Amino acid sequence: MKTVKRVLRWFLYFHVFVGLALLLTHCSISNHAEKSYARAKKEKPYDVIIVPGVPYDKAATTSVMTLRLYWAKHLYDSGITKNIIFSGSSVYTHFVEGIAMKIMADSLGIPSDHTFYETNAEHSTENVYYSWKMAKEKGFDKIAVATDPYQAALLRRFIRRYTPGVKTIPIVFSMLDIDDRSLPKIDTTAAYVEDFVSITERESFWERLRGTLGKRVREDIRDQSKEARREKEEVTLTGGGSK
Repeated sequence: MKTVKRVLRWFLYFHVFVGLALLLTHCSISNHAEKSYARAKKEKPYDVIIVPGVPYDKAATTSVMTLRLYWAKHLYDSGITKNIIFSGSSVYTHFVEGIAMKIMADSLGIPSDHTFYETNAEHSTENVYYSWKMAKEKGFDKIAVATDPYQAALLRRFIRRYTPGVKTIPIVFSMLDIDDRSLPKIDTTAAYVEDFVSITERESFWERLRGTLGKRVREDIRDQSKEARREKEEVTLTGGGSK
């Protein structure tokens, strides 16, 4: 009997501890989102914000996609950003996330010449990195990632290491009321991939996890370094650097 009581007591303590930890984490993340937004208002305008993609289902859009799109619209309408890059390939559904989200953003009234799409990313780290590269190629210098607070928190260390200078502007939930809002129905022809194969069929769970942790980004950086060294060696061998 004493053993049972002891187990029940520890079971209760454990769940109370987990509950408090989750509550404190939520409060901390929400507080960071509000501070980040206040900073963004002071530093505005950003040249571009990056919005990580969400799987698009023609039958039913998710609340996460609704939040990210309306947050992007809010940041554009309030002058915090001049442009928006929506990032994402056809990962879990037939539709290319970046294209579908751009089409919806345009339908919401954001000028189409200020919205762009990136279509190679299959993981959140790639959303940031590939869009950052695109932004640099377009001449954008002041860049931020606009997403939900939890994803922003998970990406913070990656951003500091691989996309220096990029800020985050997490969603401030108290500023968005999406209960009465819906996303527009769109023509998805341009976003549809005929010969689609889901990432769950192409990659194991552990491969997808490594991708989420930045495996492809690190490989891309290594390949770039090798290519730069090879080009330098060719210049040296051909005497291109001599006078």
